[in-house]
Amino acid sequence: MFTSLIDELTDEQAPDGILHLFGGPYFRHQGRRFDVPEGSKRLLVLVALRKGRLSRRAVAGALWPVGEDERAAGNLRSALWRLNKAGIDIIDADKNCLSLREGVAIDVSLVTSWAGRLIVGNPTPADLSVLPESVDSLDLLPGWYDDWISLERESVRQSVLHGLEALVCQLIVRERFAEAVTASMMAVTADPLRETAQRSLMQAHLAEGNLAEAYKAYQCYRRRLWDELQIHPGQELRGLLGRAVTGAVATPTYVPAPSGLGHQPHVSVPESHQPLPRPVAQ
Repeated sequence: MFTSLIDELTDEQAPDGILHLFGGPYFRHQGRRFDVPEGSKRLLVLVALRKGRLSRRAVAGALWPVGEDERAAGNLRSALWRLNKAGIDIIDADKNCLSLREGVAIDVSLVTSWAGRLIVGNPTPADLSVLPESVDSLDLLPGWYDDWISLERESVRQSVLHGLEALVCQLIVRERFAEAVTASMMAVTADPLRETAQRSLMQAHLAEGNLAEAYKAYQCYRRRLWDELQIHPGQELRGLLGRAVTGAVATPTYVPAPSGLGHQPHVSVPESHQPLPRPVAQ
């Protein structure tokens, strides 16, 4: 079954410690946790998320845009000093540039890389056996409301949801149905109105042969979608159940298209407010 996503990835890819931005920021190395000083948090987060070598002048201007350049440069030096004093000596700084020290992992990068490998269909064996505790546990910098943080937070969330949906397809192909249901339910819990997440859950149930479970999941989604948005599920989702009834369900594949759907043939089904036809008894 599944192990903790970040813990598993950290053990393999963080020889010099890991910077936690989910629920952070804080730094962990050799079993010790180092809390980031308040006056240094924005600096460390900016350097970590923007990656690569950053101009000191640009960083100072971004973090302290009001006032003179010399004052901003002084604030930058002070923030670096506080980090080093707290035992978090993970920013390489010279006269012109700043960068995160090589060998220090970032939990956000580990998670988005995991999701990316799943989305492109090139997961490692370990990728198929790790899972977040919940999507909500991957809340990037909770309580931070800067515009650039909000955009990064939503980008990470979408990446994780797409990764979970791709993971479901990989697990179904390997006939690991119970794990597929678990992964799909995590995506559904994170965003109950997300149709691709609901489709992943229904595919997992159908692959295991549980048509009734898939039907119940569909009806629950249909009612919630109507109650909250006054719309019906898409034709592709209705067609999935129709194909199950006629025995025409194919092995699911994850296709990262704008609609999130592959070009599968549609099977006519009744309108969403009507019951599905029952299979003819043999």
